[in-house]
Parts: sequence; C-alpha cells; structure tokens
Amino acid sequence: MPEVPRPVFRADISSDPVLVRVDGWATFQNSGCLREFIARMLALGKPRLVLDFAGCEGVDSTFLGVLAGAAIEIRRTAPEGSLVIVRAGTRNLELMRNLGLHRLLTLDTSGGVVGLGNFNTALQVRRQSEAERARLVLEAHENLVVADEANRGKFQDVLAILRGRTGEPQG
Repeated sequence: MPEVPRPVFRADISSDPVLVRVDGWATFQNSGCLREFIARMLALGKPRLVLDFAGCEGVDSTFLGVLAGAAIEIRRTAPEGSLVIVRAGTRNLELMRNLGLHRLLTLDTSGGVVGLGNFNTALQVRRQSEAERARLVLEAHENLVVADEANRGKFQDVLAILRGRTGEPQG
C-alpha cells in the first residue's frame, strides 16, 4: 500500500487561539486552503490564530502574501484578533521581515513551543482552475505591497503579468 503523504496544514480548531501546524512546503499550490480556513475561523468568531512553522521546509511569496492578507482581514474585521507566527526558522523569518510582514502580524522569535494540541483537522487543498490560481497569486502579491510599498518594485513584473491574465486594471 503506498504511503499517504501527510497534510501540509493541520489545525486544532478547539483551542484559543486556533493552532495551525505548517509542515512541508508552503506555496502558491497550497496557500488557498489556508486563506479559506482563516476566513472560516473569522466567520466562526475565532480571530486569534497561531501558526507553527517548525515543520515548514520553505515558503514562497504567494504564501507570504496570503499571510499578509489574513492579517489585514483580521485587523479589519476583528481588531481583538491576532495572527502569530512561531518557530519559523532563520530563513523563513528573514523572508517575512524582508517583505514587511512583521508590520502586520506577530513574529514570535522566543523559541517557545506550541502546546500540545489536538491537531485533528487537516486543511484540504482543493484543485483550482488556472484563473482562480492567477487571482490568488495576484491578490497575495497585492497584499505584500500593502505590507510594504517597497514590494511594489520587487513584484511589479509579476503584478503586471497577473493583471493581464485576470483582466484586472494595471496600476
């Protein structure tokens, strides 16, 4: 019997804050399920989240833009909420800081371990059409520009290409 790959994201939705473990690679291919999960938690009145990156092998800019968008949405809809990143590792922390995420969410570098949780909810990655994926990647990179205006120059080509694919106005 072939080995079943472990889910990239597992959550304990019964805890407060809601705990999410990020394992493996966190990329444009699987960041949509995290965005949907956080939106669902906000709709359920659970605006406090902690993401544990101890098992995360790496992130891409789309995933980081999804985190930025989640932090923006939490601030907008639930000011008492929070998005905290723990055990991100040196490289992931460097990427998060370089893109300005520290301005939107909390990067906990204390090295504290997330308590034992009941991580029995696996976030399911659903198949996305090319158009859905392009919209997600565009939105994520626009969120990075909100996090830090300097990101506009870093991602101007990506933004222009994606706006062309999605029919969004250039700007």
